[in-house]
Amino acid sequence: MIKIICGPKGFGKTKMIIDEANGAVNNAKGHVVFINDTNRYMYDLVREIRVIDTKDFQIAGEDTLIGFIKGIIACNSDTQYIFLDGAARIAGKPLNEMAAFFYMLDKLASDNNLTVTLTASCEKNELPDFIAKYL
Repeated sequence: MIKIICGPKGFGKTKMIIDEANGAVNNAKGHVVFINDTNRYMYDLVREIRVIDTKDFQIAGEDTLIGFIKGIIACNSDTQYIFLDGAARIAGKPLNEMAAFFYMLDKLASDNNLTVTLTASCEKNELPDFIAKYL
């Protein structure tokens, strides 16, 4: 399952996804992973959450990002929740050009019984249809 947290810059999306990640730990039977392009929020997350700063891995493009997520799943087959703050920023692409990424992410989530929560920096009515269906 994919969930989207959207809103304009400064809306509080990062705070919302951090709160969701911290709450997921209470119900998780598997691993909880938080992916961001900074380690700035690592102390806001409970210690049971695996925090990954993508800047350490030179991710360039949506193919590399989806491959990175596949690697996380392959290393820990019991990963249950993935929280991805700023997928478009990490991939270096506008959201409206990331249809292939969301298609693959949806397939990964359903095939591996994952819940993936992402942030998107735009208003709900500006989301492309391939993302809006996850609201």
